[in-house]
Amino acid sequence: KTNNNPHTSMIPFILSAVYAAGLGNVLYFALQQAYEIRMHSIHEYGRVIHEFDPYFNYRATEYLWQHGWYEFRTWFDYMSWYPLGRPVGTTIYPGMQVSSVLIKQFILPTWSINDICCFVPAWFGVLATAMTALLAYECMVGTYGRASGSTSSTGTGSGTTSTGSASNSTQNTSTKNTKNAPQEFQTILNDIPIVKQLYQAIVVPLVREILQLLQKYTGSTWGLVPSTSSTTTNTLWSTPALESALVAAVIMSMVPAHLMRSVAGGYDNESIAMFAMTSTFYCWCRSLRGTTPNICWSITAAVAYFYMVAAWGGYVFVLNLVGVHATVLVLLGRYSTKLHRAYTIFYGVGTLLAIQVPVVGWTPLKSMEQIGPLLAFLAFQIIEFVEMQKRRRRLSWKQAWLLRLQVFGGAALLALCLAAILVNAGYFGPISSRVRGLFVKHTKTGNPLVDSVAEHQPANAGAYFQYLDVLVYLCPVGLGLVGLQYFHDASSFLVVYGVAAYYFSAKMVRLILLTAPIASVLSGIAIAHLWAWGMTALLGQRPSLMALFGNFGGDGADTATDVVVEVKAVVASKNKESSKNNQTGKRNKKQNKNDNNDDDDDAALLLAASTQEKADAAAAAAATTPIPEAIPVRVIRFALFVAALFYMKDSAQGFYEKCHELSHHMSHPTIIQKGRTRNGEEVIIDDYREAYWWLRDNTPQDARVMAWWDYGYQIAGIANRTTIADGNTWNHEHIALLGRALTSPLKDGHRIARHLADYILIWTGGGGDDVAKSPHMRRIANSVYRFLCPNDPTCRAFGVDQTGQPTPDMRASLLYQLHSHQLQAGIEADKNRFKLVYQTERGKVRIFKILSVSKESKAWVRDPANMLCDAPGSWFCPGQYPPALQKILSEKKDFAQLEDFNKKKAAGEKDDSEYTKKYLENLNNPEAAARAAKDAERSGSGKKGKKSNKPSIVHLHKEDIAMMNNPEAWDDNMMTTAVWEVINANDIRGYRDMLIENPELAHIRSKDGRGPMWWAHEYGRTDFVKMLKKVGVAEDLMDVKGVTPLSLSTVKEEL
Repeated sequence: KTNNNPHTSMIPFILSAVYAAGLGNVLYFALQQAYEIRMHSIHEYGRVIHEFDPYFNYRATEYLWQHGWYEFRTWFDYMSWYPLGRPVGTTIYPGMQVSSVLIKQFILPTWSINDICCFVPAWFGVLATAMTALLAYECMVGTYGRASGSTSSTGTGSGTTSTGSASNSTQNTSTKNTKNAPQEFQTILNDIPIVKQLYQAIVVPLVREILQLLQKYTGSTWGLVPSTSSTTTNTLWSTPALESALVAAVIMSMVPAHLMRSVAGGYDNESIAMFAMTSTFYCWCRSLRGTTPNICWSITAAVAYFYMVAAWGGYVFVLNLVGVHATVLVLLGRYSTKLHRAYTIFYGVGTLLAIQVPVVGWTPLKSMEQIGPLLAFLAFQIIEFVEMQKRRRRLSWKQAWLLRLQVFGGAALLALCLAAILVNAGYFGPISSRVRGLFVKHTKTGNPLVDSVAEHQPANAGAYFQYLDVLVYLCPVGLGLVGLQYFHDASSFLVVYGVAAYYFSAKMVRLILLTAPIASVLSGIAIAHLWAWGMTALLGQRPSLMALFGNFGGDGADTATDVVVEVKAVVASKNKESSKNNQTGKRNKKQNKNDNNDDDDDAALLLAASTQEKADAAAAAAATTPIPEAIPVRVIRFALFVAALFYMKDSAQGFYEKCHELSHHMSHPTIIQKGRTRNGEEVIIDDYREAYWWLRDNTPQDARVMAWWDYGYQIAGIANRTTIADGNTWNHEHIALLGRALTSPLKDGHRIARHLADYILIWTGGGGDDVAKSPHMRRIANSVYRFLCPNDPTCRAFGVDQTGQPTPDMRASLLYQLHSHQLQAGIEADKNRFKLVYQTERGKVRIFKILSVSKESKAWVRDPANMLCDAPGSWFCPGQYPPALQKILSEKKDFAQLEDFNKKKAAGEKDDSEYTKKYLENLNNPEAAARAAKDAERSGSGKKGKKSNKPSIVHLHKEDIAMMNNPEAWDDNMMTTAVWEVINANDIRGYRDMLIENPELAHIRSKDGRGPMWWAHEYGRTDFVKMLKKVGVAEDLMDVKGVTPLSLSTVKEEL
């Protein structure tokens, strides 16, 4: 009946308006939080760029702004990687630099480049939050309705939306509305062979029986399924898509996994790449909506992917994820022309744009990392060809499969022949060591340079709890809802994304960043469904914005109208089929009669829908029919809902507080530190920038500075001086030469340094200074100059012994001599070779002038005639090492990556597999490696001598221990979590191995001031207490609340 009461008809509108206002406030809160939580560093330290890599990005942005795109693209930087130089324009992903320059040129012309670079991560963090919300919304937009098969009482059809006759006919007769209409939700169990039969035969009847029993004895299904009062109610049942989007936005705005790369000042590629990635994912899912190809959204997805390619090397993950998703849809029997058009346009246009990025070039067609999406693209063309032939020739099921086997068999044979030719010709590029590390069993890549970077290590459970917190519990719930109840072409992407993100992040802790969007979306879906369940208990129906939009005549969310038009298309198609059947003769009369009966049912639906205006139909349908259930049941349901909210309140508050706490920690720029004097006065430690400013103001403009490769970006960006190497890893052999110079005996190191540099900059002051990093330097150097550590790829003889003293090799090294010059008894650098010219106020940095610098080598490198230009007058002109270094360079063996499978070996060149095997063995068994190194040291050769005792844990210097006990050094991170886990598990051997590898883990302390000694006493770990006392860990230290380890002790025996 038509409701003519104007007051009653306004109720849905008023409720929806109030609800819309509330949701609008949630959206504002999410976006406001996304910005404010990333601004702590600006508020506390000012507009300062953080870390190392961001300084290179800033310097590149300045160059682009000052010189323009053409000169930027042909920029060969001779101030880095001296004397070789670096072709920046072809080795950088320029998306962030271009974005920043466009912001300055068209939006903030009065701002400096430095200021824009500081704010970009926060701005794009807000944009990534918004795009994550859209992704959640798109994947939850759908309808409950009749699929091509029976509809279960759970609201999920048993057929697929792309292969049934109804969907095919709808596709052929769709209009503008059906193109954008949401798809019907199903369950993934209906798309898996064998599982589908078991599901329909066992699960569906069982669930139906349970629901009927609930309905019979309680008068309600307890909100577990949509109302079953009518077919149209099921079809128009409203899903909490908007609520899921807003909750996902709130989570994404502050989740630490996203914050870790998007705080203001952290001007790194990932800060804008998250926006590009979520934009690509949203546009890809949007292109799969409806039943017909959506070319505009497919092109938009390709453009978003192009921006991702320009922004970050992680575009490979995005490309492969979309390719895998499209392939999974085919394997699940959900292939359609819509899917073919979407992926074909995405890959074709996206790849065409991607190859325009100089650093990428033809990589998408040559790299082994990107072959998968290319093969998927080719396979889609073959599938579509077969489908076209099937429709055109009206092939039977058997004929169609025979054609598929013939076409795919021929294509596979051709592909194998072509691949064999290309592989033999060395056409395909190798898989990078970082990517290879994601697929090997061990935790190291085999490349000591890559392994020296902490963020390339695998993640553990503690890392997930640190960066995702309670989301680790909510994500499986959301994943289950999507897979079992809200599964269609778009939402299936979340399942693929979730599995891939978890796998890769577990292999490399840096990639936990990729889990932020999917964790936010899945958690948002879980929480939004709890909210929707509670609202139906309170109101009898979910508040729906469709009523509001319908009254205003909006069509963007006009689900009701879309569904009615879909029904029209189905009926029209069936009428067409009936007319064809009538022409075939009397033998089809019975079938025509059945079809006409179906048409009558569909016509009845159309008649009911056409009796109202379009806006009234949309409002009435989208508001959903109230669920008929007893008042006591609704009261119980609402009480459970309220109880759940109270239970989640503490977790939500804890999550909010943890996010802000971690944001403060992540906002501390490593280049600036804070400390406290003995009087409790807070002081700013700015030694690093002071050192760079001293270089800028007190050295010639052509001065060359030798420092470990970590600091190259900052030296070039702040001091504006030439560096030997920077944070890039593109030239392993050059970094190895630098490592050899620093870790060789002082005289040998000087013989190398005098031909390359004028000054040497050393990080001192304990903690993670250069002495702590020197074993990595030696290891990297030995990977190219194998004689440095004979028969020991991990260089265990170069380090600190059990008494905390440097081994003879380390003590004699150039780096140690300069680091401890006049600070330790008996340590003084040769005054004829080095002169200390500057030391920062707190001793964090020391700068030495190299004496007897070779002027001949410097002049030779500077001479343009000695550059190796690829063509006369070309901009691409790499430099060369001076002739004086040729003898040293002749001793090197270029490092062969494990992934260089198609690299042809020169005559007489030895296989590197034995070196890599021993390197990995030593890393996985550090005790055996240490024993072998000690034996080799004793015997004076690389041969193994008598077995020695197990190596003792080294003692840190008192000043290093004092630094670690400084509250400014306390932090909650992966290392503190790992130490707590081994103590909690009483794994004394595992902890001993950790201390042999990293002695600082005995003194490490978490944010609350507690550390290994507290945890050992608290859990009664006697052996741990003994071991910690031996290495100098005190028991009378206090945490932030003044609690000592002894006050927590449950250790029974006297120590």
